[in-house]
Amino acid sequence: MLTAPLVQSSRSTLLHHPSFSLLGKSEKVYASVARRLDRAQHGYASQTIATVSRSILRPGTATPAALSLTTSRKYNTGSRLPPAYPGHIPLSTLENGILAVGSAVMAFLDPRRADMVAALGETTAGSTLVKLRDAMLESPEGRRILRDRPRIHSTTINMDRLRSLPNGTWGRAYVGWLDSCRVTPDSRDPVHYISDPELAYVMQRYRETHDFYHALFGLRVNALPELAVKAFEFTNLGFPMTAMALGAAVKLKPAQREKLLSQYIPWAVKCGSSSRNLLTVYWEKRWEQDLSELHKELGVWNPPA
Repeated sequence: MLTAPLVQSSRSTLLHHPSFSLLGKSEKVYASVARRLDRAQHGYASQTIATVSRSILRPGTATPAALSLTTSRKYNTGSRLPPAYPGHIPLSTLENGILAVGSAVMAFLDPRRADMVAALGETTAGSTLVKLRDAMLESPEGRRILRDRPRIHSTTINMDRLRSLPNGTWGRAYVGWLDSCRVTPDSRDPVHYISDPELAYVMQRYRETHDFYHALFGLRVNALPELAVKAFEFTNLGFPMTAMALGAAVKLKPAQREKLLSQYIPWAVKCGSSSRNLLTVYWEKRWEQDLSELHKELGVWNPPA
């Protein structure tokens, strides 16, 4: 049964999340979630749930007086679980679902919103993270990653050293990709909504190695190659968010969409499903490795030109 304390905690956690400024404008999403909240509470006053759901989905529309039905009754609210690691924001099942819906809508409308894509990835990852963690534990290289928990940003990677490596090496290819695309490894958001610290690191590792896949295949960061990488990630790693991202194909130009469907997705399905799980690769220990040899070892090949 949905109770007043749960709704109050949902509001306090999610009220200021940017996804809800959009949900307030999305009548269909707002009405659907409000109806679900009404159905879920059963014995609790429908008017109270509807009022609080509006305050979650439409920040600024609920006043203290409007919430009087919730705040005037006495409940044993208990306490929210404490954060499991720095930056962790514990969520209830309800909160996770609402955040998943809100971030999905915003990410679809503006795929450049990395914060929304990140929230969607976390709230929909589910058992995929457990499977990936287990795959890492089965690999000597993966176990070392979980033990060391390396991070990827400009303070942990010596870019000048990578630029000094011979052409054709993995390290030189990666830094060359960063330079040509004018991106930095410092742009990845930290994980917030995954409760288990080890699984949170698995998600962080995926997030920070995403650009490695771009560099590995020589794919840039504009819309079409980004969707090609997402398709590869779905078949190789299994994150639901990467499959959802393919919905953005409707925004491509017809010729681009045709290329995605006829060339990139068939490549992603075949390459991603037959190659090694790339989350088990300790990329930072392979900077000097020949790129073509790395391709061969991992069982991957470049996508269509």
